[in-house]
Amino acid sequence: MGVTGNLATLLILLCSKVVTSEVCKSGMFTEADVCCTECPLGSGVFVPCGASDANCDQCNNSTLPKTNWATELCQPRCPIGQYLHYEDEDSSQCLACRVCGKGFGVKRNCSGTENTECQQCPKGFYSEVKSSVSPCFLCRTECKENEVQISDCMEHHDILCMDKDAPILKRTEGDGRRDENGTSLDDPNFIPPELSSKNITPIYCSILAAVVVGLIAYVAFKCYTTCKQKKLLAKARANELAASGEGEKLHSDSGVFLDTHSLQEQNQLNKAAKLEPKLYVNLPPHKQEEVERLLADTSRGKDWQRLASLLGYEEDTIDAFSRGEDPVHTLLTDWSSKDSSTLEVLCAALVNMERADVVENLNSTSDASSVV
Repeated sequence: MGVTGNLATLLILLCSKVVTSEVCKSGMFTEADVCCTECPLGSGVFVPCGASDANCDQCNNSTLPKTNWATELCQPRCPIGQYLHYEDEDSSQCLACRVCGKGFGVKRNCSGTENTECQQCPKGFYSEVKSSVSPCFLCRTECKENEVQISDCMEHHDILCMDKDAPILKRTEGDGRRDENGTSLDDPNFIPPELSSKNITPIYCSILAAVVVGLIAYVAFKCYTTCKQKKLLAKARANELAASGEGEKLHSDSGVFLDTHSLQEQNQLNKAAKLEPKLYVNLPPHKQEEVERLLADTSRGKDWQRLASLLGYEEDTIDAFSRGEDPVHTLLTDWSSKDSSTLEVLCAALVNMERADVVENLNSTSDASSVV
Protein backbone atom coordinates (compact mmCIF):
# COMPACT_ATOMS: atom_id res chain seq x y z
CA MET A 1 0.00 0.00 0.00
CA GLY A 2 2.88 2.38 0.77
CA VAL A 3 4.35 2.10 -2.74
CA THR A 4 0.90 2.30 -4.34
CA GLY A 5 0.08 5.41 -2.34
CA ASN A 6 3.31 7.15 -3.39
CA LEU A 7 2.64 6.39 -7.07
CA ALA A 8 -0.87 7.77 -6.79
CA THR A 9 0.43 10.95 -5.20
CA LEU A 10 3.06 11.37 -7.92
CA LEU A 11 0.45 10.91 -10.67
CA ILE A 12 -1.80 13.50 -9.03
CA LEU A 13 1.07 15.99 -8.87
CA LEU A 14 1.98 15.36 -12.51
CA CYS A 15 -1.62 15.76 -13.63
CA SER A 16 -1.97 18.98 -11.65
CA LYS A 17 1.30 20.25 -13.27
CA VAL A 18 -0.02 19.50 -16.76
CA VAL A 19 -3.33 21.21 -16.02
CA THR A 20 -1.57 24.19 -14.54
CA SER A 21 0.74 24.42 -17.63
CA GLU A 22 -2.26 24.49 -19.92
CA VAL A 23 -3.78 27.36 -17.95
CA CYS A 24 -0.45 29.30 -17.63
CA LYS A 25 -0.18 31.39 -20.81
CA SER A 26 3.52 32.15 -20.44
CA GLY A 27 4.30 28.48 -19.85
CA MET A 28 6.92 29.53 -17.28
CA PHE A 29 6.88 29.16 -13.50
CA THR A 30 8.68 30.64 -10.56
CA GLU A 31 10.72 28.50 -8.17
CA ALA A 32 7.53 28.17 -6.14
CA ASP A 33 5.68 26.76 -9.22
CA VAL A 34 3.69 29.96 -9.70
CA CYS A 35 2.81 30.85 -13.32
CA CYS A 36 4.96 33.73 -14.53
CA THR A 37 3.19 36.87 -15.71
CA GLU A 38 3.26 37.45 -19.46
CA CYS A 39 4.35 41.00 -20.30
CA PRO A 40 1.97 42.72 -22.79
CA LEU A 41 3.13 43.84 -26.22
CA GLY A 42 5.03 47.11 -26.11
CA SER A 43 6.61 46.31 -22.77
CA GLY A 44 9.55 44.23 -21.64
CA VAL A 45 10.85 42.51 -18.53
CA PHE A 46 12.36 44.81 -15.92
CA VAL A 47 12.95 41.93 -13.47
CA PRO A 48 13.02 38.44 -15.06
CA CYS A 49 10.77 35.66 -13.79
CA GLY A 50 12.71 33.32 -11.51
CA ALA A 51 12.77 33.44 -7.73
CA SER A 52 9.71 35.68 -8.00
CA ASP A 53 7.24 36.69 -10.67
CA ALA A 54 8.36 38.88 -13.62
CA ASN A 55 8.25 42.66 -13.26
CA CYS A 56 7.18 44.27 -16.56
CA ASP A 57 8.14 47.76 -17.68
CA GLN A 58 6.91 49.84 -20.65
CA CYS A 59 9.57 50.15 -23.38
CA ASN A 60 10.45 53.73 -24.37
CA ASN A 61 10.47 55.09 -27.93
CA SER A 62 14.03 54.01 -28.60
CA THR A 63 13.48 50.36 -27.67
CA LEU A 64 11.29 47.51 -28.84
CA PRO A 65 10.38 44.21 -27.16
CA LYS A 66 11.61 41.15 -29.02
CA THR A 67 8.59 39.10 -27.82
CA ASN A 68 6.00 39.31 -25.05
CA TRP A 69 7.51 36.49 -22.99
CA ALA A 70 8.01 36.99 -19.33
CA THR A 71 11.78 36.64 -19.56
CA GLU A 72 12.61 38.90 -22.55
CA LEU A 73 14.08 42.37 -22.12
CA CYS A 74 13.34 45.40 -24.31
CA GLN A 75 15.51 45.42 -27.45
CA PRO A 76 16.98 48.40 -29.34
CA ARG A 77 14.90 49.99 -32.13
CA CYS A 78 17.01 50.60 -35.27
CA PRO A 79 16.61 53.79 -37.35
CA ILE A 80 15.16 53.75 -40.87
CA GLY A 81 17.56 52.12 -43.34
CA GLN A 82 18.92 49.65 -40.74
CA TYR A 83 17.82 46.36 -39.22
CA LEU A 84 18.55 44.58 -35.93
CA HIS A 85 21.10 41.79 -36.36
CA TYR A 86 21.50 39.21 -33.56
CA GLU A 87 25.07 37.99 -33.23
CA ASP A 88 23.96 35.61 -30.43
CA GLU A 89 21.19 35.37 -27.83
CA ASP A 90 22.66 38.12 -25.65
CA SER A 91 24.10 40.61 -28.16
CA SER A 92 22.73 42.46 -31.17
CA GLN A 93 23.51 45.53 -33.29
CA CYS A 94 21.91 47.70 -35.96
CA LEU A 95 23.31 47.16 -39.48
CA ALA A 96 22.65 49.01 -42.74
CA CYS A 97 20.08 47.42 -45.04
CA ARG A 98 21.44 45.65 -48.13
CA VAL A 99 21.33 47.65 -51.41
CA CYS A 100 20.33 45.72 -54.54
CA GLY A 101 22.57 46.47 -57.55
CA LYS A 102 21.60 47.18 -61.15
CA GLY A 103 19.80 44.23 -62.68
CA PHE A 104 18.45 43.20 -59.26
CA GLY A 105 15.19 44.20 -57.55
CA VAL A 106 13.93 44.05 -53.96
CA LYS A 107 12.03 40.84 -53.20
CA ARG A 108 11.58 41.58 -49.46
CA ASN A 109 12.00 45.00 -47.86
CA CYS A 110 14.36 45.59 -44.96
CA SER A 111 12.45 45.87 -41.66
CA GLY A 112 12.82 45.06 -37.98
CA THR A 113 15.18 42.12 -37.74
CA GLU A 114 15.21 41.16 -41.44
CA ASN A 115 17.69 42.42 -44.03
CA THR A 116 16.75 43.30 -47.63
CA GLU A 117 16.32 40.29 -49.91
CA CYS A 118 17.31 40.86 -53.56
CA GLN A 119 16.45 38.87 -56.67
CA GLN A 120 17.82 39.05 -60.23
CA CYS A 121 15.34 40.62 -62.62
CA PRO A 122 13.75 37.90 -64.79
CA LYS A 123 13.28 38.17 -68.55
CA GLY A 124 10.92 41.03 -69.39
CA PHE A 125 11.89 43.04 -66.31
CA TYR A 126 14.76 45.42 -65.54
CA SER A 127 16.29 47.57 -62.80
CA GLU A 128 18.71 50.37 -63.72
CA VAL A 129 19.29 51.77 -60.21
CA LYS A 130 20.96 50.66 -57.01
CA SER A 131 18.29 50.63 -54.29
CA SER A 132 17.19 48.93 -51.09
CA VAL A 133 13.48 49.54 -51.81
CA SER A 134 13.04 49.51 -55.63
CA PRO A 135 11.72 46.29 -57.28
CA CYS A 136 12.23 45.15 -60.89
CA PHE A 137 10.11 47.03 -63.45
CA LEU A 138 8.28 45.67 -66.49
CA CYS A 139 10.03 46.38 -69.82
CA ARG A 140 8.37 48.43 -72.53
CA THR A 141 7.18 46.44 -75.53
CA GLU A 142 8.10 48.82 -78.38
CA CYS A 143 9.44 52.27 -79.29
CA LYS A 144 7.38 55.21 -80.54
CA GLU A 145 6.51 55.59 -84.22
CA ASN A 146 9.22 58.22 -84.80
CA GLU A 147 11.87 56.16 -83.02
CA VAL A 148 13.98 53.14 -83.87
CA GLN A 149 14.95 50.45 -81.35
CA ILE A 150 18.71 50.14 -80.94
CA SER A 151 18.82 47.67 -78.03
CA ASP A 152 16.58 45.03 -76.48
CA CYS A 153 15.45 45.17 -72.87
CA MET A 154 18.17 43.80 -70.60
CA GLU A 155 18.13 43.08 -66.89
CA HIS A 156 19.93 46.38 -66.20
CA HIS A 157 18.05 48.69 -68.62
CA ASP A 158 14.80 49.05 -70.55
CA ILE A 159 14.65 48.88 -74.37
CA LEU A 160 16.71 51.71 -75.88
CA CYS A 161 15.14 53.89 -78.55
CA MET A 162 16.54 56.70 -80.70
CA ASP A 163 14.92 59.29 -82.94
CA LYS A 164 14.92 58.12 -86.56
CA ASP A 165 16.11 61.58 -87.66
CA ALA A 166 19.18 61.51 -85.39
CA PRO A 167 22.28 62.53 -87.43
CA ILE A 168 24.31 59.69 -85.96
CA LEU A 169 22.04 57.13 -87.68
CA LYS A 170 22.33 58.81 -91.11
CA ARG A 171 25.09 59.17 -93.66
CA THR A 172 25.75 62.26 -95.75
CA GLU A 173 23.81 63.23 -98.89
CA GLY A 174 23.97 60.57 -101.59
CA ASP A 175 24.37 57.70 -99.11
CA GLY A 176 21.86 54.97 -98.52
CA ARG A 177 21.34 54.10 -102.19
CA ARG A 178 20.17 50.54 -102.67
CA ASP A 179 19.32 48.34 -105.62
CA GLU A 180 16.02 46.56 -106.22
CA ASN A 181 17.11 43.69 -103.94
CA GLY A 182 17.87 46.06 -101.06
CA THR A 183 21.66 45.77 -101.40
CA SER A 184 23.56 48.97 -100.57
CA LEU A 185 25.18 50.48 -103.67
CA ASP A 186 27.61 52.43 -101.46
CA ASP A 187 29.07 49.28 -99.93
CA PRO A 188 32.78 49.10 -100.95
CA ASN A 189 32.37 45.33 -101.33
CA PHE A 190 29.32 45.63 -103.63
CA ILE A 191 29.73 43.72 -106.89
CA PRO A 192 27.34 44.51 -109.77
CA PRO A 193 25.26 41.54 -110.96
CA GLU A 194 27.02 41.50 -114.32
CA LEU A 195 30.34 40.90 -112.53
CA SER A 196 29.12 38.37 -110.00
CA SER A 197 29.68 35.30 -112.20
CA LYS A 198 32.31 32.74 -111.41
CA ASN A 199 34.52 33.57 -114.43
CA ILE A 200 35.86 36.92 -113.21
CA THR A 201 39.45 35.79 -112.68
CA PRO A 202 40.65 37.51 -115.89
CA ILE A 203 39.10 40.76 -114.67
CA TYR A 204 40.93 40.51 -111.34
CA CYS A 205 44.19 39.76 -113.14
CA SER A 206 43.73 42.79 -115.43
CA ILE A 207 43.02 45.06 -112.49
CA LEU A 208 46.05 43.71 -110.60
CA ALA A 209 48.29 44.25 -113.64
CA ALA A 210 47.02 47.80 -114.05
CA VAL A 211 47.74 48.52 -110.40
CA VAL A 212 51.28 47.13 -110.66
CA VAL A 213 51.99 49.14 -113.83
CA GLY A 214 50.57 52.25 -112.19
CA LEU A 215 52.80 51.80 -109.13
CA ILE A 216 55.88 51.29 -111.32
CA ALA A 217 55.05 54.40 -113.35
CA TYR A 218 54.49 56.42 -110.18
CA VAL A 219 57.82 55.33 -108.67
CA ALA A 220 59.65 56.08 -111.94
CA PHE A 221 58.05 59.53 -112.19
CA LYS A 222 58.88 60.27 -108.56
CA CYS A 223 62.54 59.28 -109.05
CA TYR A 224 62.79 61.32 -112.28
CA THR A 225 61.40 64.50 -110.75
CA THR A 226 63.53 64.11 -107.61
CA CYS A 227 66.74 63.65 -109.60
CA LYS A 228 65.88 66.59 -111.84
CA GLN A 229 65.33 68.88 -108.86
CA LYS A 230 68.61 67.76 -107.25
CA LYS A 231 70.56 68.49 -110.47
CA LEU A 232 69.04 71.95 -110.82
CA LEU A 233 69.75 72.81 -107.20
CA ALA A 234 73.34 71.52 -107.49
CA LYS A 235 74.00 73.64 -110.58
CA ALA A 236 72.46 76.68 -108.98
CA ARG A 237 74.65 76.24 -105.91
CA ALA A 238 77.78 75.80 -108.02
CA ASN A 239 77.04 78.91 -110.09
CA GLU A 240 76.29 80.91 -106.94
CA LEU A 241 79.70 80.06 -105.52
CA ALA A 242 81.43 80.90 -108.81
CA ALA A 243 79.58 84.15 -109.45
CA SER A 244 81.19 87.53 -108.73
CA GLY A 245 78.06 88.80 -107.02
CA GLU A 246 77.26 91.55 -109.55
CA GLY A 247 74.20 89.91 -111.05
CA GLU A 248 71.26 88.16 -109.48
CA LYS A 249 70.89 85.49 -112.18
CA LEU A 250 73.12 82.46 -112.50
CA HIS A 251 73.93 80.65 -115.76
CA SER A 252 74.70 76.92 -115.84
CA ASP A 253 76.43 74.82 -118.53
CA SER A 254 73.10 73.39 -119.59
CA GLY A 255 71.67 76.80 -120.42
CA VAL A 256 69.23 76.84 -117.48
CA PHE A 257 68.93 80.26 -115.74
CA LEU A 258 67.90 80.38 -112.06
CA ASP A 259 66.93 83.55 -110.21
CA THR A 260 68.43 83.24 -106.69
CA HIS A 261 65.80 85.57 -105.24
CA SER A 262 62.98 83.46 -106.77
CA LEU A 263 64.73 80.28 -105.59
CA GLN A 264 64.78 81.59 -102.01
CA GLU A 265 61.08 82.49 -102.18
CA GLN A 266 60.28 79.02 -103.53
CA ASN A 267 62.25 77.38 -100.68
CA GLN A 268 60.36 79.48 -98.12
CA LEU A 269 57.03 78.47 -99.65
CA ASN A 270 58.06 74.80 -99.58
CA LYS A 271 59.02 75.06 -95.90
CA ALA A 272 55.72 76.77 -95.06
CA ALA A 273 53.82 74.03 -96.88
CA LYS A 274 55.68 71.37 -94.89
CA LEU A 275 54.89 73.15 -91.59
CA GLU A 276 51.22 73.54 -92.41
CA PRO A 277 49.31 70.53 -90.93
CA LYS A 278 47.36 68.43 -93.40
CA LEU A 279 43.76 67.88 -92.27
CA TYR A 280 41.87 64.64 -92.81
CA VAL A 281 38.80 66.54 -94.03
CA ASN A 282 40.84 67.84 -97.02
CA LEU A 283 41.41 64.33 -98.36
CA PRO A 284 39.54 63.52 -101.59
CA PRO A 285 36.23 61.72 -100.94
CA HIS A 286 37.42 58.55 -102.65
CA LYS A 287 40.51 58.40 -100.40
CA GLN A 288 38.33 58.83 -97.30
CA GLU A 289 36.16 55.93 -98.53
CA GLU A 290 39.29 53.75 -98.93
CA VAL A 291 40.33 54.48 -95.32
CA GLU A 292 36.80 53.68 -94.09
CA ARG A 293 36.77 50.43 -96.08
CA LEU A 294 40.10 49.30 -94.61
CA LEU A 295 39.01 50.08 -91.05
CA ALA A 296 35.61 48.38 -91.55
CA ASP A 297 37.26 45.07 -92.55
CA THR A 298 35.68 42.60 -90.10
CA SER A 299 38.44 40.03 -90.65
CA ARG A 300 40.72 42.14 -88.45
CA GLY A 301 38.16 42.62 -85.67
CA LYS A 302 36.62 45.93 -84.66
CA ASP A 303 39.74 48.08 -85.16
CA TRP A 304 37.65 51.21 -85.52
CA GLN A 305 36.63 51.00 -81.84
CA ARG A 306 40.28 50.95 -80.77
CA LEU A 307 40.97 53.85 -83.13
CA ALA A 308 38.09 55.82 -81.59
CA SER A 309 39.57 55.24 -78.14
CA LEU A 310 43.03 56.42 -79.27
CA LEU A 311 41.44 59.54 -80.81
CA GLY A 312 39.99 60.44 -77.38
CA TYR A 313 36.39 59.18 -77.53
CA GLU A 314 34.65 57.84 -74.40
CA GLU A 315 33.09 54.35 -74.22
CA ASP A 316 29.52 55.75 -74.21
CA THR A 317 30.15 57.67 -77.45
CA ILE A 318 31.80 54.64 -79.08
CA ASP A 319 28.82 52.49 -78.07
CA ALA A 320 26.47 55.06 -79.63
CA PHE A 321 28.51 55.02 -82.87
CA SER A 322 28.25 51.22 -83.03
CA ARG A 323 24.46 51.38 -83.17
CA GLY A 324 24.49 53.44 -86.37
CA GLU A 325 24.36 52.21 -89.97
CA ASP A 326 28.07 52.86 -90.65
CA PRO A 327 30.04 53.37 -87.40
CA VAL A 328 33.40 53.90 -89.14
CA HIS A 329 31.99 56.65 -91.36
CA THR A 330 30.23 58.25 -88.36
CA LEU A 331 33.46 58.19 -86.29
CA LEU A 332 35.71 59.75 -88.97
CA THR A 333 33.07 62.33 -89.96
CA ASP A 334 32.66 63.46 -86.36
CA TRP A 335 36.44 63.49 -85.74
CA SER A 336 37.22 65.44 -88.95
CA SER A 337 35.13 68.37 -87.64
CA LYS A 338 37.72 68.97 -84.89
CA ASP A 339 40.72 71.28 -85.22
CA SER A 340 43.09 68.47 -84.21
CA SER A 341 41.99 66.10 -87.00
CA THR A 342 45.33 66.07 -88.83
CA LEU A 343 46.79 63.19 -90.83
CA GLU A 344 49.75 63.16 -88.44
CA VAL A 345 47.47 62.43 -85.45
CA LEU A 346 45.55 59.77 -87.40
CA CYS A 347 48.74 58.05 -88.60
CA ALA A 348 50.17 58.01 -85.05
CA ALA A 349 47.03 56.25 -83.79
CA LEU A 350 47.11 53.76 -86.69
CA VAL A 351 50.79 52.96 -86.04
CA ASN A 352 49.88 52.25 -82.41
CA MET A 353 47.22 49.82 -83.72
CA GLU A 354 49.74 48.19 -86.12
CA ARG A 355 47.58 49.15 -89.13
CA ALA A 356 50.47 49.85 -91.52
CA ASP A 357 48.21 49.23 -94.51
CA VAL A 358 46.04 52.24 -93.67
CA VAL A 359 49.10 54.40 -92.91
CA GLU A 360 50.63 53.46 -96.28
CA ASN A 361 47.37 54.45 -97.98
CA LEU A 362 47.41 57.85 -96.26
CA ASN A 363 51.12 58.42 -97.00
CA SER A 364 50.61 57.67 -100.68
CA THR A 365 47.96 60.40 -100.67
CA SER A 366 50.33 62.85 -98.95
CA ASP A 367 53.24 62.09 -101.28
CA ALA A 368 51.11 62.47 -104.39
CA SER A 369 49.95 65.92 -103.27
CA SER A 370 53.52 67.10 -102.53
CA VAL A 371 55.04 66.29 -106.00
CA VAL A 372 56.25 69.47 -107.77
